[in-house]
Amino acid sequence: MEYNAKQLQIIEVAERLFSQKGFAGTSVRDIAQEADVNVSMISYYFGSKEKLIEALFQLRMTESRSRLETLMMLSELSALQKFNVFIDSVIDRLMGNQCFHNIMLREQLSSERTPVISEYIRGLKMRNVELIKRMIHEGQEAGDFRKDINVSLVTTTLYGTVNYAIATQDFYRIFNNLEHLTDDEFQAHLRNELSQHLKNLFKSTITNEHHIQN
Repeated sequence: MEYNAKQLQIIEVAERLFSQKGFAGTSVRDIAQEADVNVSMISYYFGSKEKLIEALFQLRMTESRSRLETLMMLSELSALQKFNVFIDSVIDRLMGNQCFHNIMLREQLSSERTPVISEYIRGLKMRNVELIKRMIHEGQEAGDFRKDINVSLVTTTLYGTVNYAIATQDFYRIFNNLEHLTDDEFQAHLRNELSQHLKNLFKSTITNEHHIQN
């Protein structure tokens, strides 16, 4: 579904408030006030707060699916190159939209999560796992990747590392004496460190030895 400019504005405001206050802690009136629209307009466009967060998940999932499908079509790249591009895509997506990242984490831990949100989170995770599975299978067929790869652990390692880095970035900044960096400089530094670490890690754990030596 395509959204007009006003709908996108409302979704983005809702995303920010859901991230800060949680889904249960955010009212439609809060969203309307922050977006400078009438409550009736939100009801007209989305029907309810539940439908609004569904629209948010649909939007972010569509964006993610489009990027990932484009990646799989890059036939000129090797399996390892595709996986490296995917690593950067995950880092950029999670670090570039930390509001949605916070919502995902918050809602997964919430005891008040609605079944619809649970289904969207599960669907997003399954889509990511399926793409990783496809890339690994492609690399195995080409003889570049090992045959004994645990896709679930690869996924956990990738997303777990990025999620943890984002969640503990203030500590990382202090521990590594990076307080002198501006926020933009620090984000760029963290992104680059994550990218290099994960690429080196996966090159050593999922590729065959002959591939590592090349």
